[in-house]
Amino acid sequence: MSDERPVGTDVRGLSPRSIALSILLSCQRTDDTLDELIEQRATSIPQPRDRSLVMELVYGTLRRQETVDWRLDAVLAKPLHRLPIVVQILLRLGAYQLLFLDRIPASAAVNETVLLTKSYAKQVGRDWSGLVNGVLRNLVRVPAPPFPDPVSYPAQSLSIRYGIPIWLTERWLGRMGLEEAELACRASSTAPNVTLRVNANRLTREEFLEKLRQAGIPAHPTAVSPVGVVLEKGQTVTALPGFQSGDFYVEDEAAQLIPRILDPQPGETVLDACAAPGGKATHLAELMGNRGPIYAVDRKTLRMDLLRQNCGRLGAQSVVPIVGDVRTPSEWARVITREPNLHKDPPLFDRILVDAPCSGLGVLRRHPEAKWRKDNSTFARHQALQAEILASVAPCLRPGGVLVYSTCSAETEETEEVVSSFCKGHHDWTHESVAPWLPSTALPFVTVSGALSTMGNDCGMDGFYAARLRKKG
Repeated sequence: MSDERPVGTDVRGLSPRSIALSILLSCQRTDDTLDELIEQRATSIPQPRDRSLVMELVYGTLRRQETVDWRLDAVLAKPLHRLPIVVQILLRLGAYQLLFLDRIPASAAVNETVLLTKSYAKQVGRDWSGLVNGVLRNLVRVPAPPFPDPVSYPAQSLSIRYGIPIWLTERWLGRMGLEEAELACRASSTAPNVTLRVNANRLTREEFLEKLRQAGIPAHPTAVSPVGVVLEKGQTVTALPGFQSGDFYVEDEAAQLIPRILDPQPGETVLDACAAPGGKATHLAELMGNRGPIYAVDRKTLRMDLLRQNCGRLGAQSVVPIVGDVRTPSEWARVITREPNLHKDPPLFDRILVDAPCSGLGVLRRHPEAKWRKDNSTFARHQALQAEILASVAPCLRPGGVLVYSTCSAETEETEEVVSSFCKGHHDWTHESVAPWLPSTALPFVTVSGALSTMGNDCGMDGFYAARLRKKG
């Protein structure tokens, strides 16, 4: 008998813990992101307090899964992975509350998890509530074992302390060394603050901060991006002043730097090759003052709907959404070639942004589910796709034009190797330093090769990479 509820099960009327469990079970069976899974159940969580608890349980359990599993294995008679999936997740949910949520009484965490276990007895085929009750109570009573020695067992130590899969801690240790690997692990396991990009076409950062101050919402400017604002407490974004009028866009500080590296000028024609959901496309429009078309191409129809919504709210009238696979210009270019300035085959753009699909290891704190879906084989697949995208759009850049290649990952296979291989195969292209186009506050994140890399920073930014390439003219 299956131990999982079908994906899409109606969860209206269920408790926040029940909904959290259903989301975590769906995470095991689909490739949907947590954001998407939570959005699918949004109508089931009408109360802000309940929604906040669901998100805390889901994101927190996945961020700290390795730590939680280590603690559970110390009080289990048999390995956790030998239990049914639903029982594993129930134990993780209960243990996360006991170990990391001080505001929830231990008795409530145990009792609610036991009751939830009983409700799944039919799905699992037996009642596991006795085991769950005993394990969680032992977790409270039994002292935690010492962490593995960081000198003798550095990979295991980092993995357990920060909730990172051991394949990834081994990888980061080999690539970065202990100090930087620990920074990356700590950043990947820390819940991020909400960061906003102020829409400069509507108001200044100072004016927006004053709006927030008057509304009693504590916030401060970002340390690196000149247009970012960090909220100091959790907030419902749609309820913030200026949301409906398009005063801001939710976007990490590092991501705000990428369009500046492309440096689009008013009147130019720009291609955003992997555009959805539109964060960078709308920022490009903002930098250009909505003067000059930005063709935003992406093959995911639903995410392009979101791009259109974001463009409408932010007033990015110059963005032209196009649903299509950027690897096949002959298909999506049919729309573009109707434009008088783009009648060539292929059409020629002044600037191209390739924010390529990648492993996403630089944004694990926002998408903790990703680290449990990947392994070392991931990078070769992504590298092949990234190289294919670059090769496909390269003919679409005019001589003298600029292309920026970016990823929300700093792994070598997805960054330096992709750029190096591309330049070796395209002798009419040069690799430029990104430094001249960045604010001085971002210069410490420029690599020796002239790229941007914010992985493992202590400024609260996600881990992004960006390289600037120019086609000789």
